[in-house]
Amino acid sequence: MRDEMLELTRQMVAVPSVNTTSGEKEIGIFIENYLRSIPYFKEHPDNVIIQKLKDDGLHRRNVFALLRGEKDDNRNTIIFHGHTDTVGVEDYGELKQYAFDTDRLKQELLKINLPEDVRSDLESGDYLFGRGACDMKSGDAVFMVIIKHIAEYIKEFSGNILLSLNPVEENLHTGIIEGIDVLEQIKSEFGLRYVLAINNDYTCPMYPGDKHQYIYTGVGGKVLPCFYIRGRETHVGQCFEGFDPTTIAAELTSYINLNTQFCDEYKGEYSLPPVALKLKDLKEWYNVQTAKEAFVYFNYFVHDATTEEIIKKLSDAVHNSVETTMRSVNVRYKSFCELSGKEYVPIKNEWSVITYENLYDEAVKNCPDIKMILEEKTEELLSEKTDKREIPIYLIRLLLTKAGIYHPVIVLYFAAPYCPHNTLKDDSDRKIIDKLRKVTKEVEKESEVSYNVCRFFPSLSDSSYLTIDDPDSSIDTLENNFPQMDQLYPLPFEKMKNLGIKAVNFGVHGKDAHKWTERLYIPYSFEVLPKLILKTLDAFL
Repeated sequence: MRDEMLELTRQMVAVPSVNTTSGEKEIGIFIENYLRSIPYFKEHPDNVIIQKLKDDGLHRRNVFALLRGEKDDNRNTIIFHGHTDTVGVEDYGELKQYAFDTDRLKQELLKINLPEDVRSDLESGDYLFGRGACDMKSGDAVFMVIIKHIAEYIKEFSGNILLSLNPVEENLHTGIIEGIDVLEQIKSEFGLRYVLAINNDYTCPMYPGDKHQYIYTGVGGKVLPCFYIRGRETHVGQCFEGFDPTTIAAELTSYINLNTQFCDEYKGEYSLPPVALKLKDLKEWYNVQTAKEAFVYFNYFVHDATTEEIIKKLSDAVHNSVETTMRSVNVRYKSFCELSGKEYVPIKNEWSVITYENLYDEAVKNCPDIKMILEEKTEELLSEKTDKREIPIYLIRLLLTKAGIYHPVIVLYFAAPYCPHNTLKDDSDRKIIDKLRKVTKEVEKESEVSYNVCRFFPSLSDSSYLTIDDPDSSIDTLENNFPQMDQLYPLPFEKMKNLGIKAVNFGVHGKDAHKWTERLYIPYSFEVLPKLILKTLDAFL
């Protein structure tokens, strides 16, 4: 199957399915056509299910395919799932036009200066370059080819395989979230028992010279903490009379960004630290007045922490940043007073820190209709295509007015996307863990690879939505601090809990995903990985 997987990957890469473009629809059509060409699905056309995303202007769709073994009546089912979209190709620069043509891209790369390790991989012939080759069209191709060949022996096959390939993974995970309804429907209609979900999202070396392969028995979660910072503007001629929100934003970013104090630990594994994704003031034009508002948000990975614990850490960080900023401002103001011969009077700290939940509670006291007002404003902003992370800024301005808060303030809230964390537990999931370790040991002996079995896939993954480990209290706190979550990022929490699908990530192997040097390691991805998957089918079905 190796060559077939390689060729299918090339064909899929050639369909530019960049996130938020019409190519996401086209790759879905390509996959559907491939599946419908398989004799089994020609005989069972209803087993290919297309779910068009709701109110989606790009007409993107989820593609499902159910392969039902005919050897016996076995309800056990393994889900193969992956995403079909890619990030953009702007990073390729002048090579952008070749990013989806694996053969031509190789030719062009050979002509330019490359980092030593990249050139070595390129000349080895063991790597396939191109956008989506590693993340993760090759993983989808592995699943599709395996299903095609198993279908040839369907009468000898026990159990079931459900393929779920979904768009919109690279930003909001809309595909898999809406696909939960189909997973429920198929489970009910055919009386299936979901015993395991396997994602094939890419894996990569974790450090220079790393020779291990990785299997992840869960996925790290992610929240997007946002800080709306409203200061007090002033003329630059009276610069010490204002409260500058950009200084607070800069200090907060310096304190939180890449700070390992925020790494979340579970059973000896640590999440990556937070990373700043946006930092700006909200002034829309030039004049000599200082900015009144600023805005910053972070990618914040989670392994086990509750929302309450995260809010406590972040609130402490804001207080720390305010105190540091005010100390610095006073040192500089005092220095200026000494230079200019003016009397120094310390500038008092007028900043306050508040969560969105507390702000809402204050506003509703003065405005009982605030819920309806926020709903209408959110609908208006959605219709204007306002960024979902920034819609809450407009809502917070309303709430501050209704609450009668006019002094400098920092408001902490959460925005989309929210990705729940989950992993196999040592006690309740012991049988699954033991089976996986047995399978990996068999593959290690046969293929001379070495596996590290870890708890959390370190990148973001659609597997987040197949089950949820968060306690109810943590989810409630998240919803209370996520402005208009039911409008901006509705999640079917109850359905996710009820499905409770244990999800692992096997993954193709490659390097530099989301970079212009993205490349797939062919020998492992198309020779060893299929063996791992087939042995897993044997073990679980």
